[in-house]
Amino acid sequence: MYAAIWIAISLSLLAATSAVAADCRPVEFKDMAFTVCEADPDSDDIRLVLDDPDGTKIGTFDRLADVLAQEGREIVFAMNAGMYHPDRRPVGLYIEDGEQVARLVTRTGPGNFGLLPNGVLCLKETAARIVESREFASDPPDCMGATQSGPMLVINGDLHPRFLPESRSRFIRNGVGVAEDGRLIAAISDQPVNFHDFGQLFKDHLGTPNALFLDGNISRLFAPDIDRHDIGFPMGPMLVVTRPAN
Repeated sequence: MYAAIWIAISLSLLAATSAVAADCRPVEFKDMAFTVCEADPDSDDIRLVLDDPDGTKIGTFDRLADVLAQEGREIVFAMNAGMYHPDRRPVGLYIEDGEQVARLVTRTGPGNFGLLPNGVLCLKETAARIVESREFASDPPDCMGATQSGPMLVINGDLHPRFLPESRSRFIRNGVGVAEDGRLIAAISDQPVNFHDFGQLFKDHLGTPNALFLDGNISRLFAPDIDRHDIGFPMGPMLVVTRPAN
């Protein structure tokens, strides 16, 4: 009897400790500093946000916190979630709460967005995927939220073919990947880095078979638990993980 009770208690403790809460932490890779945040799509509230309930673009982390507080939620972490036009409209595909706001773009174009292959972060009810844009166009998955950006950082386990180790194009950059076990992993460099090094972070250190560049230079992170609150000009789409407010 006592053995059966002990086994039940042990299994209960194991289940409790295996559910890891969303969080952020510092990471060093190749003598460079990054901040990495993780969340579990199966248990965490992960969403993409652009406008407040009145249709006004939210733009800042402070305003985002105010909007979420009205729902009784608080931010675990948030970051900019893709490129946007001067009026802060998304450049490529954007879906929020199942509603498509901007269409998918698959053509080659100028800038980082047009450095094909680019891709889409697709958020489902209990899962997340990074899908190359033309693959997405040929067989669109059902996404509750989606944001398109580019270039892809990691494509089926390989770095983007256009990345050069010796590139001198260095910026603060942020991106997102999905691990093989389904965890959503977002990262921002804490110092200027090139695409090659940033892609290697996701491929070799974070172990994401597919990862997507979100933006550079304007990249920012809000993570209250580690006292991180980057400031700057108003943003377009934001990726946010929330929890019930205390």
